[in-house]
Amino acid sequence: MLVLARKLDEAITIGNDIVVKIVSVEKGVVKLGIDAPASVTILRNELLEDVKEANIAAAKESNVDELHQLAKLLKK
Repeated sequence: MLVLARKLDEAITIGNDIVVKIVSVEKGVVKLGIDAPASVTILRNELLEDVKEANIAAAKESNVDELHQLAKLLKK
């Protein structure tokens, strides 16, 4: 992990077309502005984790349902 110190209104560039700028710093909260092409997906990590957990839960439920359906078919 690269760690950089930036001040208000300073920015970093990632690749040729992604710019991350420090927009504000207030009460220990840093607000970032991200300028990137529309083809680049930007997600907060907590949302990504929520989606991952929801997908895992859905897969488990789906597997249980499928097993029940298979068991019913085998009984016939």
